[in-house]
Amino acid sequence: MSAISIENLRRHFQARTGGIFRRTTKEVHALRGIDLEVQPGSLFGLLGPNGAGKTTTVKILTTLLLPSSGTVRIHGIDVAADPQGVRKHIGYAFGGEKGFYDRLSARDNLRFFADLYQLPVREQSRRVDELLELVNLSERSTDRVETYSRGMKQRLHIARSLLHDPSVVFLDEPTNGLDPVAARNLRAAVVQLRDAGKTVLLTTHYMFEAEELCDRLAVIDQGQILVQGTARDLAAAAESGVVARVETRGANPSLCDALSQLPSVVDASLEFLTDRELLTVRTSLTAPEAAEATVRKALEAAADTDLLHLSLREPTLEDTYVTLVSQGATGARERT
Repeated sequence: MSAISIENLRRHFQARTGGIFRRTTKEVHALRGIDLEVQPGSLFGLLGPNGAGKTTTVKILTTLLLPSSGTVRIHGIDVAADPQGVRKHIGYAFGGEKGFYDRLSARDNLRFFADLYQLPVREQSRRVDELLELVNLSERSTDRVETYSRGMKQRLHIARSLLHDPSVVFLDEPTNGLDPVAARNLRAAVVQLRDAGKTVLLTTHYMFEAEELCDRLAVIDQGQILVQGTARDLAAAAESGVVARVETRGANPSLCDALSQLPSVVDASLEFLTDRELLTVRTSLTAPEAAEATVRKALEAAADTDLLHLSLREPTLEDTYVTLVSQGATGARERT
């Protein structure tokens, strides 16, 4: 049995638009029939731009929002038919600065929430100690939460979500806004959850983080799952090949348009720097020599464009993600 099972999930609502005197109502389709399977004990990454439907999906999975149609199950339990039954199996760490009593210590906060979870009193101390150790807060457990850094609060959020020992944990952008050291510590805690047998669904905007942590991934955009699978599956779906990074002087957007018309070029983008331009060309070619020849030929044909430096690299998950989202947006425009 899948830990998380989503079939043809849809969510739409009425939104008001316009000014004070003339307001209209339109129907917004946040989710457009998504299907998703997450296996027990895995770390699954849900990726997508702002407004893609990630938060709506997580809210439905955590029983905070009802679906308009479709079926969503956690360990076989329907989230709409039995939300109370689902809540026994899930933990949700939403992160941020809020959610705790700042004048209480971390230990007292966790004991308070343990009471809300109806954890037996005789088990509370042991459970709180285990979780403080897991998130590396034991030495600061008696300090007031108001003295904690953002990263420490993020780790405390994870500890709180685990008080009732859920089998499925949802982490919504847990490292957002953290410094590199704090983010690394939190990622280590996430890996420990997976190693302990928990099923973890992670939403993030950091592609390197998703690539480092997740067993499987899904890219969602405009309420639809574009592709799901391993990082290699995503790269294959996006036809990701060698990426060329080119420094030029005199390049303009028409060069990107010319490159994008080539059958071996998936995507081309231009960034204007102070005294030069940075051209990134994502190709479907696996041979570096062929990719370099393609880019050089296009540059030679571009008038008033000087090549300063050209380097090649293998595609990253970020390259794959950008390509998939770009293709998804293009497809959506064509459908409308």
